[in-house]
Amino acid sequence: MPESSTAPVAPDRTAGPRAVFLDLDNTIIAGSSALAFARPFARAGLIDRSTVLRGAWAQLLLVLAGADASTMDTLRRRMVLICQGWEVARVRAIVAETLQEIVGPLVYPEAVRLIEHHRAQGAEIVLLSASGLEVVEPIAELVGITRFRATRMHIEDGRYVGEIAFYCYGEGKAVAAREIAEELGLDLARCAAYTDSITDLPLLEAVGQPSVVNPDRELRVIARERGWPVLAFVRAASRRDRLFRLRDRLSDRFAAGARGGVHAGRATDGAGEDTGGVGAGGPRRDPALLGAAAVGGVLAALVAGAAVTRSARGGR
Repeated sequence: MPESSTAPVAPDRTAGPRAVFLDLDNTIIAGSSALAFARPFARAGLIDRSTVLRGAWAQLLLVLAGADASTMDTLRRRMVLICQGWEVARVRAIVAETLQEIVGPLVYPEAVRLIEHHRAQGAEIVLLSASGLEVVEPIAELVGITRFRATRMHIEDGRYVGEIAFYCYGEGKAVAAREIAEELGLDLARCAAYTDSITDLPLLEAVGQPSVVNPDRELRVIARERGWPVLAFVRAASRRDRLFRLRDRLSDRFAAGARGGVHAGRATDGAGEDTGGVGAGGPRRDPALLGAAAVGGVLAALVAGAAVTRSARGGR
C-alpha cells in the first residue's frame, strides 16, 4: 500500500464533493455492525451466551465512552480469536438471512437522505468500515452503495484462520480513501467524509470537506476547534440514541466545569446543526464523567443481559 501523506489538504466547499467517504457504525447505522449480529451467530451455535453479553457490554462502552484506539484494538483481537475456524460461507448465509431483521431498523433515515443528496449531485459514494467484509458488503448493498472497503480476514479452505489481511481502521481508512481517489482520478481536496469516531481522524484530515456525525467527545472537541460541521442523526424512540444524547450532555457539562464553571452554550455550524457546545480546551477524561459513564454502562448492561437471557430462555 502507498505511504500516507501528512500534508494538509486545503478545504474546498465551493462545489459539491466529487466523492463522499462514509463510515458505517454510528454514521449510517446506530451501533456496531459487527456486534449487531451477535444473537444470530449465537442462534447458529458460532458463539455462546457469555460472548453475546460481552458484545452487549462492548456496544454500551462504545456509545458512552467512545471508540478510542485501545478499545478498538481490544475488540479487534477478541473478534479475530472468536471467529477463527468459522466457515466463511456460513457467516455470509447468516448475515444474508438476518440482514433486514438486524440492520434494517438500525439505518439512520438522515444517512439515507445524505447519500441520496450527494448521489444526486453526481458524487461517488464510498463506504469505509472496520467491520468484516462479509458483514459490510450486504449492508452496503442494503443502503445502495456499490463501492466500499472493509476489514478482510485471511481465509484458508473456506475458513477464517485468525489473521487480518487488511484492517480498514484508523490510518487504514485514509489509505483506502487515497487508493480509491487514485483509481477514480479524483482530488481528495474535492472529496468529503463523514464519521463519528476520533479514530477516523486520519480520514477526515485527508479530505477537503470533513464532517462529523454523532461524534464521540474527543472528535466533538476537534470539530469545534476546526469549524467542521457536526450532524446529529437520530432514530425515533431509540434507547441507543437516548444514550448518545445523555453521553453528549454529560460531556458538555464536564467540559464546561473544566473551563472554570462557565456555562457552555449550544453552538451550531453554518447549517444550524448542533455542535454540542464543547469548548476548545482539548480532550480530557474527567473522572466524574468516567464514573457516570461506568454507572450508566453497568445499569444498561444489566438490562441488556436480562433481555438476552429472557430471549434465550424463550427460544428453548
